[in-house]
Amino acid sequence: MDPVRPSAGDFNQLRAFVAVAGSLNFSRAAEKLGVSSSALSQMVRGLEERVGVSLFNRTTRSVSLTEAGAKLFARVKPAVDQLGEALDETSEGRAHPAGTVRMHCFHNAASLYLTPILRAFSDAYPQVVLDVTLDDTVVNIVAEGYDVAIRLGEVIDKDLIAVKLGPDLRQTAVASPDYLARRGTPAHPRDLLAHSCIGWRWPGQATPYKWEFMADGKWFEVAVEGPVISSQKDFGVQAAVDGLGIAFASEQLIEGHIAEGRLVPVLEAWSAPFPGYYLCYPAQRQMAPALRALIDTIRRGTRPSEATSS
Repeated sequence: MDPVRPSAGDFNQLRAFVAVAGSLNFSRAAEKLGVSSSALSQMVRGLEERVGVSLFNRTTRSVSLTEAGAKLFARVKPAVDQLGEALDETSEGRAHPAGTVRMHCFHNAASLYLTPILRAFSDAYPQVVLDVTLDDTVVNIVAEGYDVAIRLGEVIDKDLIAVKLGPDLRQTAVASPDYLARRGTPAHPRDLLAHSCIGWRWPGQATPYKWEFMADGKWFEVAVEGPVISSQKDFGVQAAVDGLGIAFASEQLIEGHIAEGRLVPVLEAWSAPFPGYYLCYPAQRQMAPALRALIDTIRRGTRPSEATSS
């Protein structure tokens, strides 16, 4: 059998294959490449016809690699990445970043680190579009097709580059003066079991978050109960201001209420700092100019820090 000879369209077909194989989702891959789903499907089918084997198992609900597809993906992805990087380096876009950067960002992190730089970034790079998903769900940013994320240090995948953006954070239990006058002040975290606590649940999780405290250098959890559970911390803080119960939130959310006397901190001796917000992204030999521009702009807007593997 004659070997498969390269043609002018091979790179586009291979790039399409790598995009789908990396996300296992034709729609996300098409969006990332800036082509229609039908055009992407045609390129993948063309490659399958060329090599003479099926590369994907397709159903109405899922896409997976065949054994042949998995082997091809492992072999060609590094080469396709390097070719794409070489083309980027020689394009005019190197000097004038352009295109779409997809970001996943926790809500509070956006107000702290993204909103303050948006105007300056847009003015400096008018051809770059930031597609920002504000969501506190912990997702796999690579599998979901994101280029970069801002999230808490404790939930960063180990294979990502992480750049510290700010100081460590601390969560504190708080209640209104009215609530404490009615129900008393807890002296130890275990006393929370006898109080009305305002619960919080990580988006995407089925069970409420267990409040975390530290004693003798070790973290321990308290599974609190109360009249309300929410996926938004600021909702719970407002409920505490209204006297509904005790809330547990980061100091950045409650410091204004404490200063104005609307909330009173409790159990502070058991509240310890934990890693704050990080900018994180996959390690790359050559980063897309638009992504590099965004990362550099965010870092300039925060205190200097070194990139580390989380």
